[in-house]
Amino acid sequence: MSRRRRSFMSEDLKVELAKDLGFYDTVRKEGWGGIRAKDAGNMVKRAIELAERAAAKQP
Repeated sequence: MSRRRRSFMSEDLKVELAKDLGFYDTVRKEGWGGIRAKDAGNMVKRAIELAERAAAKQP
C-alpha cells in the first residue's frame, strides 16, 4: 500500500518551475518520479525564492 504525499505546490507551479529549470521533458516522459533529487531540490529553492520575493512586495 503506497502512501500519497500531499503537495504544497500546485501542479501548475511545479510545471512552470520544471520548464524554467530545464527538466520538463523528463517530467513529461517519466512523470515527477523520474526527476533527479538535485532537480527537485532546485525546484524547491526556486519556489522559496519566488515566495520570498512575493512576500517582500507585500506592504
